[in-house]
Amino acid sequence: MNNLCIPATKYTPEIDFDYHNNTLLLSGQSYPENTAVFYQPIINWIKDYIDQIGDQETVFNISIIYFNSSSSKVFMDILDLLDNKAKEGGAFIINWSYAEDDEIILEHGEEFKEDLEHLTFNIFTKEC
Repeated sequence: MNNLCIPATKYTPEIDFDYHNNTLLLSGQSYPENTAVFYQPIINWIKDYIDQIGDQETVFNISIIYFNSSSSKVFMDILDLLDNKAKEGGAFIINWSYAEDDEIILEHGEEFKEDLEHLTFNIFTKEC
C-alpha cells in the first residue's frame, strides 16, 4: 500500500498518511468547493488502510485551524471508520490540537471526542 500525500491549498488541508509508520496527519484549513470529491480518495485510502493494519497502533494527528460544516461531517465519517475498527481490535490515538485562543476548534474536538467510544482521543493546545 502506498502513502497518501496531498499538499495543502488555501481551501484544503495537508494530508500526510504514512502507511509504513502508521501515522496520519490532517492539517490546515478545510473548506473545499466540493467536499465529497476532495475527501473521497482519502476515505477510500483509510478504508484500505484499516483493512490491512490488523491490530497495529495508529497515530492520527489533526491540526485544523478552520473547517466548514460539510468538512465536519466528513471528519466524523472518518473518525467513525476508525472507531469501528478500534471496536474490532484496532488501536488508534487521535491527537486533536488547536491554538490556545481558538475555543471553536477546541469545542469541535470535544464534540468529536464525546461521540467516539473506542478511540484514544487527546486534545491539546499547539506549541508555537
